[in-house]
Amino acid sequence: MPFIRFLRRLTPLALLAALGHAPLAAAQDYPSRPVTIIVPFSAGGGVDVMARLLAEKLRDTLKQSIIVENKPGASGMLGAQYVTKAEPDGYTLLLGSAGETAINAYVYKERMLYQPGRDLAPVSLVTRVPNVLVVGPSLKVNDVAGLVARAKAHPGRLTYATSGVGNPQHLNGALLQSIAGIDMVHVPYKGAAGQLADVAGGNVDMTFVSYAGAKAFIEAGKVKALAVTSARRASFAPDIPAIAETPGLAAYSLENWFGLFAPAHTPEAVLDRINQAVRGALQDPQLAQRLRDQGGEPAPMSVAEFKQFIQHESKQYQAIVTQAHISAEN
Repeated sequence: MPFIRFLRRLTPLALLAALGHAPLAAAQDYPSRPVTIIVPFSAGGGVDVMARLLAEKLRDTLKQSIIVENKPGASGMLGAQYVTKAEPDGYTLLLGSAGETAINAYVYKERMLYQPGRDLAPVSLVTRVPNVLVVGPSLKVNDVAGLVARAKAHPGRLTYATSGVGNPQHLNGALLQSIAGIDMVHVPYKGAAGQLADVAGGNVDMTFVSYAGAKAFIEAGKVKALAVTSARRASFAPDIPAIAETPGLAAYSLENWFGLFAPAHTPEAVLDRINQAVRGALQDPQLAQRLRDQGGEPAPMSVAEFKQFIQHESKQYQAIVTQAHISAEN
């Protein structure tokens, strides 16, 4: 083993210098083989579509094959856990949502088999994804102010559907109840199609859902879009106001988001290399527009900025989960 004999002949200082250059060399050579992006949800969903759009552009940017692999289950936690156990070399990445990387730790607690802050290394935010609040035709309201008034007049009567307990949609409803001082009933579903169909049919009063999921229902007049959940209007739906525009609800802001993560202990130089590639890809007007068509706002950040973003978002999620007493058991 010539390399081992070479290391033995080095002085301690020379050995430290040689080893210190190893991560840099790895970054300069990266990627020298195909990279796999794990999507912790089923094929065809919002995370999957955005992963494949990003992968298509990264193939050109990194000059290497980018494979998208779906590993759904346990609210995204099976796929995320898989990545935590991968080699920390940048060749297995996670395109995760806020749920399995920032919210679930407060909802599932000790039932989670990994800790995002310990076991995953943030690489880059890709898109911010505001949900849209829609109501069915049977609910005679035209804006969020009217909805709040209706909820105050009938406490505990209005129902809102989401795609599960503890996900961003559920937190959207909990936050609205907290800031507006209203009481509504949460109705969890297993997917957007079911919750939208029941809102359109009048079985549930309203839902928080991705714009991409609701667009066909909105355009067909089956549901009415009242507002988006971001602090400001979304570029892909500028005619829909933000909830924060409603008097008394200026503090309202809660979005889902998708970002790339690597296993913990991946060399910083490799993380920076991937981050630069993602930020470069998001500058492409065609990719940016295709992401907006899926209800996402491209949001390139440095590694350090993404870490700070997650910390800020996590504090908000923790506060909402704690105040609303949300857990995997309810």
